[in-house]
Amino acid sequence: MVAARITVNGRETPLAPAAPHTTVLDFLRERGLTGTKEGCAEGECGACSVLVARPGVNKPTDWVAVNACLVPAAALDGQEIVTSEGLATAGEPGSLPVLHPVQEEMAVRGGSQCGYCTPGFVCSMAAEYYRPDRCAHQDPAVGTDAEHGPNGFDLHALSGNLCRCTGYRPIRDAAFAVGAPADDDPLAQRREQAPPAPVATAYVRGDSAFLRRSTLADTLRLLEERPGAVVVAGSTDWGVEVNIRSRRADCVVAVDRLPELRELRVASDHVEIGAALTLTEIERRLDGAVPLLAELFPQFASRLIRNSATLGGNLGTGSPIGDSPPVLLALDASVVLAGPDGEREVPLSGYFTGYRQSVRRPGELIRAVRVPLPLSPVTAFHKIAKRRFDDISSVAVAFALDIEDGIVRTARIGLGGVAATPIRARATEAALEGEPWTAETVEAAAAVLRGEGTPMDDHRASSLYRSAMLGQSLLKLYARTTEAVSS
Repeated sequence: MVAARITVNGRETPLAPAAPHTTVLDFLRERGLTGTKEGCAEGECGACSVLVARPGVNKPTDWVAVNACLVPAAALDGQEIVTSEGLATAGEPGSLPVLHPVQEEMAVRGGSQCGYCTPGFVCSMAAEYYRPDRCAHQDPAVGTDAEHGPNGFDLHALSGNLCRCTGYRPIRDAAFAVGAPADDDPLAQRREQAPPAPVATAYVRGDSAFLRRSTLADTLRLLEERPGAVVVAGSTDWGVEVNIRSRRADCVVAVDRLPELRELRVASDHVEIGAALTLTEIERRLDGAVPLLAELFPQFASRLIRNSATLGGNLGTGSPIGDSPPVLLALDASVVLAGPDGEREVPLSGYFTGYRQSVRRPGELIRAVRVPLPLSPVTAFHKIAKRRFDDISSVAVAFALDIEDGIVRTARIGLGGVAATPIRARATEAALEGEPWTAETVEAAAAVLRGEGTPMDDHRASSLYRSAMLGQSLLKLYARTTEAVSS
């Protein structure tokens, strides 16, 4: 295999002698690119964000912002990244570089004070600047609100970037002031070419290895040979373990670029979502076709995290407070497990067996998630957390109801944060099905919902609060549906 290397700001840079666990952040800083900063080391501040060339949705390539503190540098073998230093262009000999339009607007509008977070903001802003379907509105009053500018800029692109100094208004002003990329902008032109193809990687240093195979079959064989390997996709969970808990693995196996795990198909009776597609890719490819997922995505961490995180990873960790399991339980989804003996499909409601445990056997991978069609018409996702964005939920509740002629025909309710695993609220579903969708039915079912699971006290919420929020979520759903009918 060719020696591992990354194209950084247009220059091929060898990965050696970095250790296999070295993050992109440390890899860059060790090479003098110190604009990339470490703030939190767990993907919550965005000071480390960089741009990565990824397969596009509307063009061959999208410039995607990711948290460099979480991604192993070896995971970007053969790929192409741009840092805050790489956005500016060289000026005339003897003169200073010419600022990128995003950098220029941040400077003239006072979007930087201490400057520590600024390079990360600039990279996240540049990713939105180059989003192919971003366009200015002819009428500045159309399509604009506190979070969307007349230039089509979506402030959610910055939801993973924190700043302690500016109060954000100057940063927002800069975001809403940027125009469209010029025709001769090299990064805009780069979108018209395909991104670097995935490469097989065997990066070994001492007793540690970072490995990537080209096919699912080869990967499954590798997992048979390396039963103790850590499997990673977006590394949004494993990266935290490496940084905060100093965990190291003898072998890490990457599955994020496997083509068999990156398909999205809409069939007559189901939607199949590849386990290694990022949440952003799923969101943009589905484009609202599954409303409950569309409601989930803006509440799942931040755009920076969603640009790397995958459904397969969120399910594979088995966390009881993951945001996607309640939604997928309400959608009656199943997981497709691929292993040395072939594939099998398991209902998600029977997938989790205990705290961070599942029916997944050694050597198996989650290949895809299947959502049956047709979809229930009444859906909602309620995430109760201390922050609106980029936070872990105290309680998560997802609803999918079929209400016909005022009668609840079917009800599926997924819960997170109230038991050792994500669960279905079976007793509440039974209390609703076959009953009229009335205040009396809902109040009785809400009392049942408050008793579902085994909520605990911790630093995020008390058990009593969690139980109360379960009941309130159903009352909130009922209020929303009746308001829709009355209006």
